[in-house]
Amino acid sequence: MLLVSFFRNLIRKIKKRYYTAMARKIAQSSGNDLRVNFKSVFLGKIYFGNNCNFNGMTVRGNGECHFGNNFHSGENCLILTQNHNYEGESIPYDSTYIYKTVIIEDNVWFGDRVIVVGNITIGEGAIIAAGAVVVSDVQKYAIVGGNPAKFIKYRDINHYIELKKINRVH
Repeated sequence: MLLVSFFRNLIRKIKKRYYTAMARKIAQSSGNDLRVNFKSVFLGKIYFGNNCNFNGMTVRGNGECHFGNNFHSGENCLILTQNHNYEGESIPYDSTYIYKTVIIEDNVWFGDRVIVVGNITIGEGAIIAAGAVVVSDVQKYAIVGGNPAKFIKYRDINHYIELKKINRVH
C-alpha cells in the first residue's frame, strides 16, 4: 500500500508540473508561483499574475483573460472569451466571432463550476460562489452566486484591508 501511495503522489506531482509548464508556455505573461493542480485548458491571450492557483479551469475563445495576483479557482470552472456573431450575415449566427475580455483583479476566489462570460471585470477580493454564472461585472469585495450571479453580501472589508496590509496571502 505504501508503494502505491508513493507512486500516486509522484504521478500527481508530475502532472502538476506538466500542467503548470503548459500554462506558462501559452501565456502572454506569467507571474511567480503559478500552480495548475489539475488539467486546465487556456486558449486566447492569457495573462497570469503572481500566486495563481487553478484546480481545473478552461478558458475558451481567442479573446483576452487577465488573472490578478492570488487568484484561486475551484474545480471545473469555465471562462468564455469569444462568442458567435449573431448579428452577422446568417442566422442563428454567421462564421465570424466577437472577441471579449475578462479581467479578474487581485485576490479573487472562484468556487467549483463557476462560468464567466466575456466583457466582465471581477473586482478585487471578490468571491464567486460555486455554480455561479457571471454575466455582469462584480464589485470589489462582493460575494456573488446563482444563475445569473447576483450580489449576496460584501466581505468584511476592514478585515480584508488589514490582512492585505500585513501581506497575509494564501
